[in-house]
Amino acid sequence: MRRSAAVRVVFLGVCAALAALGRPNPPPAQPCAAPLQWEGRSVRYDPGTGRNSRAAVSYDGQNQRVRVLEQKNGHVPCKKYFEYIYLFQSGVLFQIEQVSKRCSKIPLTEDWDPYDIPANSTYEDQYFIGGPGDMVAVQEWSDRKPARKNEAWVGVYTLKDCYPVQETYTRNDSVTTSTRFFDLQLGISDPAVFTPPETCQSARPERMAGDC
Repeated sequence: MRRSAAVRVVFLGVCAALAALGRPNPPPAQPCAAPLQWEGRSVRYDPGTGRNSRAAVSYDGQNQRVRVLEQKNGHVPCKKYFEYIYLFQSGVLFQIEQVSKRCSKIPLTEDWDPYDIPANSTYEDQYFIGGPGDMVAVQEWSDRKPARKNEAWVGVYTLKDCYPVQETYTRNDSVTTSTRFFDLQLGISDPAVFTPPETCQSARPERMAGDC
């Protein structure tokens, strides 16, 4: 009886192993589709200055435009706060000083870079942000390729609705910018935020300095 039971256990083990070998591997993770229009807040860290810039953001990926309204964080002497309206389809950036409403109109030299996960991105990890009972599942993606050691872009997006959580850009192994997003809401509540004010009809061609 003991030998029969042992043979049966071995047989069942072999069957399980063969079944596992025949079972297809789970498909690799695929980039989710990020919302085309949303509003929220952001904190952008610039290693060059060591500063964190807080802003309200309106994002319209459908029409390739972004509005960034800098927000005050305490009292910074001689600090000017601006509103930025990026119109990539027109190739222009409007910089508006929030107090005086002075305006600069500057050609956009960079290409449109949407807040999404490119189709050819490399899956890096999936994890939870927060603690027990207050966790959000996110996925981390990058532009890392086997022939290139380090990535130049890393994006963290929520697993459920594919909202951006953080994007980090690096160059020569050093972080150039790192932006965190929060308080996001779907859609654009006021499309007029993408319309430059009347003062921009006589805009200057050079960018205004952020300090006195």
